[in-house]
Amino acid sequence: MHIHILGICGTFMGGLAALAREAGHTVTGCDAGVYPPMSDQLRALGIELIEGFGEEQLALTPDLFVVGNVVSRARLASGAAKFPLMEAILERGLPYTSGPQWLSDHVLRGRHVLAVAGTHGKTTTTAMLTWVLERCGLTPGFLVGGVPLNFGVSARLGQASQAGARPFFVIEADEYDTAFFDKRSKFVHYRPRTAVLNNLEFDHADIFDNLAAIERQFAHLLRTIPAGGHVVLEAHNAALERVLAQGVYCPHSSFGTGQADWSANGPAHDFDVLHHGEVVGHVTWNVSGTHNQHNALASIAAAAHVGVSPAQACEALAGFKNVRRRMELRGSVHATGGSIDVFDDFAHHPTAIRTTVDGLRDLLQAQGQHGARILAVFEPRSNTMKLGAMKDLLPDSLTHADLAFCHTAGLSWDAASALAPMGARAQCTDNIDTLTAQVVAAAQAGDRIVCMSNGGFSGIHDKLLKALRDKFAPQ
Repeated sequence: MHIHILGICGTFMGGLAALAREAGHTVTGCDAGVYPPMSDQLRALGIELIEGFGEEQLALTPDLFVVGNVVSRARLASGAAKFPLMEAILERGLPYTSGPQWLSDHVLRGRHVLAVAGTHGKTTTTAMLTWVLERCGLTPGFLVGGVPLNFGVSARLGQASQAGARPFFVIEADEYDTAFFDKRSKFVHYRPRTAVLNNLEFDHADIFDNLAAIERQFAHLLRTIPAGGHVVLEAHNAALERVLAQGVYCPHSSFGTGQADWSANGPAHDFDVLHHGEVVGHVTWNVSGTHNQHNALASIAAAAHVGVSPAQACEALAGFKNVRRRMELRGSVHATGGSIDVFDDFAHHPTAIRTTVDGLRDLLQAQGQHGARILAVFEPRSNTMKLGAMKDLLPDSLTHADLAFCHTAGLSWDAASALAPMGARAQCTDNIDTLTAQVVAAAQAGDRIVCMSNGGFSGIHDKLLKALRDKFAPQ
């Protein structure tokens, strides 16, 4: 089969393209921004990429068009269609489907699907769970919205662990809508037998009116899980408790603190794992943050449902290398008095910003580096943040940052006013070079600089490293 993918360079659609190619299909695709690293990965697989959404692509005559949720029926100011290829597909009655539906029909059917959902931690927990199953010899397929460093790719088909066994497939289960013609959340297509609900709070203000609308989608997900399945969810999360109250049809267990079924005892980098209060394993690893400790508990609980013992799972997690753009060290600059480290992180929601900053602060304290400063450099780039729905939460999310620097380009709200409670600790600018200069001017030996964005952040990581070297380590 020849499939042509509209919106191929997104993390989900790019992963789908890789799976289709691995399965033997002919794959081509288009996007408005054919850009690395996804473009490089896809071209290396022999996938032809086309810039834009022109209707001349009909000449490729694919058997099926797979449509990403970036595509819409929107019109430009001139009145012309923003996606003329989609208009031509509709006009001619050509076959098309959504990415999640294609995945369900051609990859997930007949597999034991382990789906990881939640507002935060999906990518990391999916990567953890995949690595646990891999280390235990189960050779899972997977699709992750990032690149797990243990694998170096974002997706693969995997295989059955033994003859006649149902293959495992681990997938990051996003609640964002499926396509312009299917407004259900992506994850309702996946029909998991094992589901992780990491947490739940309001996000995606561009498509959901309120938290109750998101809870309804999570309730739809639970309705697809068979009685022999299992749900793993964060303990003491009021939104998830409301979801369960709408109906759960299989056993479920909780993770986290307090009276959770699965809990941890010890600092986030070195802790016992407890099941119903009894120690069942121990994790020592190079991953920071209480949020990642909870991600580990979720992955251990999910793996237990498919027969992996907690002790085996803990042993596997000791070798977990995290995911690209999750506190990824981009470089260090040596300076008298201590190196300056520059990190890249995907955080963009205030809760994610807080957990990233707090996780680094906890790690520094555990290492005895109580005086080390954290410089938080971020851009409110997600659709939710651009709308300003979460702007009042930003000062609190940056409590444990010594200084904060906000890139304000593209915002319709006043970031300086939102960050005013931080006083002189916060600076704002809509110019990336000015932002770089502000950070470098404030930087001192021993600082940790964390750049947070769900986009490329205009290459600020390399700009900062070059400017810091010029300041602290001139040739």
